[in-house]
Amino acid sequence: MLRRPRQVLSGPQICQACELISGRQWIRQTGRPSLGSRPARHTSETNRAALALSAASRCFATSRPNFRPRKPQQQPEQNEDPGSESGRPRFGRPEAATAANHHPGVDAATAAASVGRVLRTFLGPEGIPSEAATLAALRGISEIDVRPAVKDAKEKASSATDGEAAAELLGQQNQAAQRAQDAVDKVSDAAYKIITQPTVVITPAVLAEYVRIQGRLLRPKSLPQILKLYATKPTPKMVSGAIQYVEPNPNRAAAAVDLTVADEALDAAIAAKDFAAAVGIVQSAYATKAYVRAQLLRRALLPTALVTGIPVVLYIGATQLAQLQYSMEPKVATGVAFVGVLCYVGFTATIGMVAHTTANDHVKRLSWAIGTPLHHRWLYEDERAAMDKVACSFGFSDEARYGEEEGPEFQWLREYALTRYMILDAVSLMPGMN
Repeated sequence: MLRRPRQVLSGPQICQACELISGRQWIRQTGRPSLGSRPARHTSETNRAALALSAASRCFATSRPNFRPRKPQQQPEQNEDPGSESGRPRFGRPEAATAANHHPGVDAATAAASVGRVLRTFLGPEGIPSEAATLAALRGISEIDVRPAVKDAKEKASSATDGEAAAELLGQQNQAAQRAQDAVDKVSDAAYKIITQPTVVITPAVLAEYVRIQGRLLRPKSLPQILKLYATKPTPKMVSGAIQYVEPNPNRAAAAVDLTVADEALDAAIAAKDFAAAVGIVQSAYATKAYVRAQLLRRALLPTALVTGIPVVLYIGATQLAQLQYSMEPKVATGVAFVGVLCYVGFTATIGMVAHTTANDHVKRLSWAIGTPLHHRWLYEDERAAMDKVACSFGFSDEARYGEEEGPEFQWLREYALTRYMILDAVSLMPGMN
């Protein structure tokens, strides 16, 4: 049998076969020049074969196109945030980046400079500052970029394989956390200095702004003092070109802290896990005589008006009913109808009032002691709810373990509740005991 002679492929044919195998037909379709596909005419057959072999070796040695143009690397603009994604290095572990990218806290020196500018602007002019000026100063303090410190520094440092690198990273994180804490202290002290100035009048709006600032900074330690100062701070007045201070009555209804502001302050203390501040807020806001008087004006005014006006309405209705009968004199019938309807309405209202003032379903752990007057329960219901919120926040979360808390804080809380005619974790009201 005769064998067919082997056909020797030329250089262009070898390159074309390589392109078919490796899927590089796009080189020809796009019209881009290839060293192996179109050699120069003046080259010899030997040079053609060498070029074809080199092109084939390059095609099989890599999966990337040989002649794809490399895109120029874009440089970040000057106004780009260094902490954004484009500003981070593409390669390497994140731990190798600078500390500023991972700890975006504000330096204490920067915070001190910003605080100093605000204080100089506010304390520079003499006289009594207006409410708008005080609010502007407090808002200027709150706008200082104070971000919280980095948490879980040990977990972040554990990802580094080298012990020295982990220790260095942990040290950088601790320094950043300390700088952030110093900056927070600077801003908190500046807000306290503004509101405690003798010439500053603490209005409800100013008090709400101060509580909001300290709650955001998690610094509720000064809130009980400021809530008390809201009712007792002397009021400055300009008399004959001189500032005089008038002592206020701390028990007046206008000196009571608004319920929304008190709740916000209590939530800030609970978020910061400050038991002393939480109890102090309850004593300075909910348990004062001013708060009770304000509650009387806010909640008792409408019921009092209804109680006063209902007999008049009932008498008019009894008069109309007396005209519908002929067995009795109109005056006698009017009296009988009026007494009957008044007794019915009074009895029903008394039952409803007792049920409302003795309800314990909305409070989990604090209950009124036996024999506590109903008017006292109604007036101090907000204080009981606030104390219950403190007990639930700092005690066990499991309902089955209520009453098992130990330590001086809960012992003091139980004794304080007894002085306010309340019982913490009454056994008769626990699940399974009623």
